[in-house]
Amino acid sequence: MSAAREQSAGAGARVVSADGTEIAFEQSGSGPALVLVASALADRSDTTRLAALLAPHFTVINYDRRGRGASGDAAAYAPDREVEDIAALIEHVGGSASLFGSSSGAVLALRAAAAGLNVDRLALYEPPFVVAEGDDGPPRDLARQVDALLAEGRPGDAVKYFMTRVQGMPGIAVFFMKLMPKVWANLTGMAHTLPYDIAVMGDTQQGRPLDAEEWKGVAARTRVLTGAKSPAAFQRAAQALTEILPHSDHHTLPALNHGAPVMAPKKLAPQIIAFLKP
Repeated sequence: MSAAREQSAGAGARVVSADGTEIAFEQSGSGPALVLVASALADRSDTTRLAALLAPHFTVINYDRRGRGASGDAAAYAPDREVEDIAALIEHVGGSASLFGSSSGAVLALRAAAAGLNVDRLALYEPPFVVAEGDDGPPRDLARQVDALLAEGRPGDAVKYFMTRVQGMPGIAVFFMKLMPKVWANLTGMAHTLPYDIAVMGDTQQGRPLDAEEWKGVAARTRVLTGAKSPAAFQRAAQALTEILPHSDHHTLPALNHGAPVMAPKKLAPQIIAFLKP
């Protein structure tokens, strides 16, 4: 590890993205570099346990996506800005890294690889593509609904709408989350980033086949992981992705669901390690 990297390792570290936005991260472990890319309504605190399990094997970069946690933000958003954030983190660790992303974070990781970043390998957990006409996707006016709630100063309602209408969470579960002030405050504090994840997903949740042209830049060896307890739409999405990526495969993991990166990291980490270790 270079002196510059030693100075910026650990909690409270920052890199500056191409547009000047500061991106906060924690660095742990040693070995090949691995960047963790969070899902919607998540920051690095959600992947702290997963990072700790991976650190004995990798130099783990657990970062706050822009607009979340200790990271900065900019007035104008585009998914390309988040790709640039990942590029800055990869540059920090020496110029190449593997990526692990879950849910919409998996799609952001894919976009980074498709953009030509120096990605060694990609481990993706349940990218939420909707590729079959009969599969439940988010409401067609999702972006408009979320934007309207945020414009009205109703971040809690935006979070509830996203959780119930996109993530399929029962309303009673959201009700109980509201009874945990710290948890709910963290979620509503990230509500303004919901349009970011909606933009990352683009038009990939419309019940149509994936556009191979959109992902042709992905050259890294890729493993798509799904949980056996998750809806079948995730399995179909994973299979569809592996059919268009040249160096990819799909593994279904027993007893896991969509929340595995946060709720069951001990079961997920060995799968990530087995695939990403050289």
